Parts: sequence; C-alpha cells; structure tokens
Amino acid sequence: MLLIISFHVEVLSLGADVLPEYKLQAPDIHKWIMLHYSPFKAMWDWIILLLVLYTAVFTPYSAAFLLNELEQEKRHICGYTCNPLNVVDMIVDVLFIIDIVITFRTTYVNHNDEVVTHPKLIAIHYIKGWFLIDMVAAIPFDLLIFRSGSDETTATLIGLLKTARLLRLVRVARKLDRYSEYGAAVLFLLMCTFVLIAHWLACIWYAIGHMERPYMKTGWLDNLADQLGKHYNDSDASSGPSVQDKYVTALYFTFSSLTSVGFGNISPNTNSEKIFSICVMLIGSLMYASIFGNVSAIIQRLYSGTTRYHTQMLRVKEFIRFHQIPGELRQRLEEYFQHRCWTCTLHLARAFGGT
Repeated sequence: MLLIISFHVEVLSLGADVLPEYKLQAPDIHKWIMLHYSPFKAMWDWIILLLVLYTAVFTPYSAAFLLNELEQEKRHICGYTCNPLNVVDMIVDVLFIIDIVITFRTTYVNHNDEVVTHPKLIAIHYIKGWFLIDMVAAIPFDLLIFRSGSDETTATLIGLLKTARLLRLVRVARKLDRYSEYGAAVLFLLMCTFVLIAHWLACIWYAIGHMERPYMKTGWLDNLADQLGKHYNDSDASSGPSVQDKYVTALYFTFSSLTSVGFGNISPNTNSEKIFSICVMLIGSLMYASIFGNVSAIIQRLYSGTTRYHTQMLRVKEFIRFHQIPGELRQRLEEYFQHRCWTCTLHLARAFGGT
C-alpha cells in the first residue's frame, strides 16, 4: 500500500526529492511541519505552478499594454478593484505569501539523503536558498502603483518591478527538469518556452514603440494606425489602434522574426526598433537550433531501436541461410530473436523517454 501511495505522489509532485525508497514510513516530525512528499504539498506545488504560469503571461502584458495614462485615469475614477486583473493579482500575491509560510514549514532532503524535519534547519535552508526570490516575487506592487499617484514615470517604474514575479520561473524550471528524460515532454516544454518568449518580446516591442511614438511619428505603431485607418490624436488618449490590434500585431512580428519568416509588412523603422529586431533575430536563431536539435535527437531515439532490430534480424537470417538450418529450427530461432530484440528495444525506448 505504501508503495502505491508513493507512486501516486511521485506522479503528482513537481519536486525532485520525492519519497525515497528507504523512507516509506513517515518520520517523527513536529505537529506543524509538513512532509515535502505529502499529497497536499504535491497539489499545492501544482497550484503555485499554475499561478507562476499566469504571472509569466499576464505580468508582462499588464506592464506593457495596460500601464498607460488612460488606465491610470480609470483607476482613480473607480478605484483599485475596478479592474478584475488587479483583484486576481492581489490573490496571486496572497497565495505567494502563503507559499513562503508553507515552505518555512516543509521538510527537505539534505546531502546525506536524509529527511530534515527540524524547524530551525528548515528555515536556515530556505533562507539560504529561494527565500529572497520568493519574497521579491510576493511584494504587492499593484497596491504601490495605485498609491503612487498620477506620476506616470513612477507608475511605469513600479509596474516594471512587477516583472520580479518572473523570478519564480527559475525555481519552476528546476522542478520541471526532472521530465527532461521524456522526449515528448521535452518537445512540449520547448514549444511552450518558444511561445512564452515570443509573448515577452511582443510586450517589449510594443513598449519601445509606445515610448518613442510621442517623439517619432515613423514607428511601427503609426504605420499600423495608417494601415487600419485608426489614426492617433494626441489630444485623445483613446485614439489609435485598439489594445487587441497592437498586441496581435506585436505577437505576429515577434513570431515571424523568431522563425525567420518575416514578410516585411510589420518592419522596424527607428534605431531602437532596429536594434531590438536584431536581438530578436539572434534569439530566434538560437531557439530555432535548440528546438530542431532536440526534435532530431528525439526522432533518432525513436528509430534507433527499429534500425537495430532489423540489423540483427538480417544477421540471423544470413546465419540460417549460411548453415542451412532446417525449417522448424529456423522458425524457432527467428521467433526467439524477434522476442529478444523487441524486448531490448522497449527497454531502450523507456530509458530514453520514447514510446
């Protein structure tokens, strides 16, 4: 029964230190200390993972597209809770703070492969490790933005500080590293990383155009406004293309640049936009090589077993033909080697994360 429970916890847990085989029985711990391989901790880690993914998507979007003068005016008219994203961000901050408290009371495995249950040792280990990153990621910058007044520069600076939440991605990436042995999981994570980086670059691409537009009327935002027939009016903050138009266009540009497909309909015009485009192309070339390199390795793993099987069977048939082995014994030999070869192929496929 304990083995079955440990298997289910291993599937649910995101941590690298799952229930060790020599620790099938729970150690004697303090009343308010939680085992790092407990089912509750496993489910809590998945909740934090979903919150980090939400943060990774919406925090750059909010900092780039929503922190403008019109948004600030709406906040001062109807208050902080008028925007549902503000309420969600506040809930995320509260849950991140709760996660810090839980981590202070969660066991861990030391270098001697021993489960540490002493509260003081747990606290020292966490403070020396991920505490600073988790603490910065849990600071409620949204409330600071709301109380910062109408100073656009201050509000934008504090809004950029919200991206400190993305530091938690480093911790999540280390936990997801345990799935690197599975080819399909590696491919899925690479594609998700590609999409996420394209999203971040789209937010930066818009931020560059938004900052330069009051001084330069030749940027990509003005060209987009001319194409859509939604021209900017400096006296009207709501003029110009909609947020959806700007985001979709920015995302289209970053995807086309990262994949080296660019059609030129969305092009950089100012020096800042050109420099950023060069950086995007460099990043795209590295990601392109990484993804296709991993895809080639995965395909090679999948077909290596089949190639090995056919090579060995060809040698068996040549051996049978050379020694003129009778039909009944020949059939038995072929069946035996078929069974042995496919058994070895399955073991190798599992070892390399194939199917």
